[in-house]
Order: sequence, then structure tokens, then C-alpha cells
Amino acid sequence: MNASSPTAPSSASATQSVRAGYALFILTLINLVNYLDRYIIAVALPEIQKDFGINDAQSGLLGTVFIVVFMLASPLGGFLGDRVPRRLLVAGGVLLWSLATGASGLASTFTALLLARAVIGIGEAGYGAVAPSIISDLYPREQRTRMLSYFYIAIPVGSAMGYGLGGWLTQTYSWHAAFFAGGVPGLVLGAMAFFMPEPKRGAMDGPDAAVKLPFMEGLRGLGRNTAFWATTAGYTLMTFSIGGLAFWMPTYLVRERQLWLEYPGRVGLVFGAITAIAGLTGTVAGGWLGDKMDRKRAGGGLWLSGIGLMLAAPCMYLAVNLQDTTLTFAAIGVAQFLIFLNSGPINAAIVNCVPPAFRAFAMGLNVLCIHMLGDAISPTLIGQIADMASLHTAIAINAVPVLLGGMMLLVGAKLFREAVPQART
Repeated sequence: MNASSPTAPSSASATQSVRAGYALFILTLINLVNYLDRYIIAVALPEIQKDFGINDAQSGLLGTVFIVVFMLASPLGGFLGDRVPRRLLVAGGVLLWSLATGASGLASTFTALLLARAVIGIGEAGYGAVAPSIISDLYPREQRTRMLSYFYIAIPVGSAMGYGLGGWLTQTYSWHAAFFAGGVPGLVLGAMAFFMPEPKRGAMDGPDAAVKLPFMEGLRGLGRNTAFWATTAGYTLMTFSIGGLAFWMPTYLVRERQLWLEYPGRVGLVFGAITAIAGLTGTVAGGWLGDKMDRKRAGGGLWLSGIGLMLAAPCMYLAVNLQDTTLTFAAIGVAQFLIFLNSGPINAAIVNCVPPAFRAFAMGLNVLCIHMLGDAISPTLIGQIADMASLHTAIAINAVPVLLGGMMLLVGAKLFREAVPQART
């Protein structure tokens, strides 16, 4: 009896680890497909412009409409995520946006394509707000930055796959084929999500963690949470800049830098490869360093994120002002590495400074803010500046919000020290 009793906790721990690993794996793959679908349109945009005869400002609407719908639906997804089984929201959302991605390939008019992009935004809102809250309930606080970094590795890898696969399919077949291919993986993952484990809310935050909270009480507490709002402000400035950059950079490289002459049919693949390598290494490094900095002092991960953004700003400016192609790509790679450093730390800070019972809504509200004032308007705004001046000028200006975002995250790191004890209490 004595010999067997120590194995019971060990067995339970191993089972919990496997269940948590399975959920993290599925959520990460879903996030990868999410960004793959999201950025196919960026690399297919020149061909879409030719087919529909639209200008840059109209083209920017394809990014803006998606983001507007996504951000408006996210708080509702977060509200439901604090009250119903989250795996159902994840599964339903993935299936919906995957069907809409496939439908994008069937669009025969600009209006039909805009409508498909709007439906994709609804589907993504079904999972975007709840996925980080699921992960926070699967892993303890001291591991969250690293585990959330694994989840956010899907952003650069999925974006790179969107650029690479979308570019290859568009050049080899058509932009329609690129959307058809992008919709298939999500249908499989959506079905798998129904079988994910559903962790108890606040499971890793101790026995005193609030797992039920009246909505208005939680909203008042969130309104007073200065660390949450400072972090959200910095995140918003960064999202404005990189959202517009991600949408327009492939077109800039083709149109103004004429890189299709050096890399015929492969601009999307080259840019995608740089995004994948820089994003993957930056996200992993940010997760490891963020956990290490957080152990040294509260808000250490946010401090790392702020410094990373401040260093990324001059690299972004250099990327469009260096004449040498190799140096241009090098500057893009360094800027992306520094930006992706914050993927884990910034999201870990958000879930850690908010009570478990209100995390999904807080993430949904964060999504609303960063997109409403961020990449919901930046693709169209950059397109308008490009029409008035040049795409080069529009992208160069984009370095300013990144610099300001870094400064705001440093403010958030200071405020975080006060917010975390309140959240724990």
C-alpha cells in the first residue's frame, strides 16, 4: 500500500500534463491556421486588384472590414467564454471562419469578398478571446509566459505560411485556389477542438481565486486596473503599426522595390521565410526571457516587451530606406524579431493582472481596443497616404507608433507591480 500510494499523484500529474499538452497543441495549430488564412489575402492582393479593378484605399477595406467585425464580436465571445464551455466556442468559431475562407475563393465581386472577410472575423472572435484564458487555467503562473509564447509562435509561422503558400498558389494557379486551400485545415481542427479538455476556471490560481464574478463588478474592477489599460494602450500602438505593415509590405516589395525582378514569383516566399524565422526565434526567446524577468520582478516581462518595441522602431524605418536588398531584408528580420519578443509577455501580463472569472472578457475587450484603434484603421489609412504620397512614405511613418507603444509598455510594467497583488487577492 505504501509503495503504491506515491504513484497516484504522479499518475494524476502525468495525465493532467498530457491533457494540457493536447489542448495547447490544438489551440496552437488553430492559431497557426488563423494567421495563415488572415495573410493569404495580403500576398494575393495585387492579383485581386487586377481582377476587380480596385485602388489601394479600396484594397485596404479588405483588411479593415475583417478587423472591424472581429473586434466588435470579440467582447461578446469573451463574455460567453466566462460563462459557457470554452471548447464549444473555439470549435464553432474555427469551423465558421474556415468555411468563410473557402467561400472567399468563390467571390466573383469585390462586395462578395468583403462579405466573406466579415464572416471570417465573426468566426475568429469565437476563439480569440477564450484561448489565452484556457491556457492560463492549464498552466501555473510561473509557466504561463512560456506556454503562451508557444501558442503565439503560430503568429509568425502561420503568417509566413500564408505569405508563402498564398504566394505560390496565387502565382501557380490563382488567388481563388489560395483561399480554397486555406480553408481545409480549419475544418479538421474545428472537429478536433470539440474533444479538448475544459479546465476549471482559476484552476492554477489557488483555492481563493474568484471563479464567479458578477459582470458589472468585474467591469468596475477592470476599469480601475491601470496596468491592464497601459498594457492595452501599448499593444494598440504596436498593432496599428504591424497590422498595416503586414498588409502592405508584400505589395511594397513588388511595386516600389521591384523585387519581383530579383525573386520572380517568390517575393511572398522570401518575406514569409524571414517572418517565420524572426518570429519563431523572437517568440521563443520572449517566452523564455519573459518568465525569467517575471521571476526577478513583477512586470519584468512587460519591461522586456517595451524595450523590444523601442529597438524595433529604428529597424522598421531603415527597412524602407536602405537601398541594398540584403540589408533591407536584414532590417525587416531584426525588426520582426524584436516585435515578436513581446507575444508571450504582453498576453501573460493581461491574464495575470485580471481575476480568473473575468479573463475571457478582459481578453475580448483588449482585442476590441487594439484592433479598433489599431489595425482596423491602419490598412486603409496607409492606403490613403500611399495614394496621396507614396507607399514608401506611408510605411516609413509606421515606425512612430511602435516607438510610442514601447514607451507605454514600460509605463505598464511599473503599474503591473500594483495590479498583480490586487488580482491575486
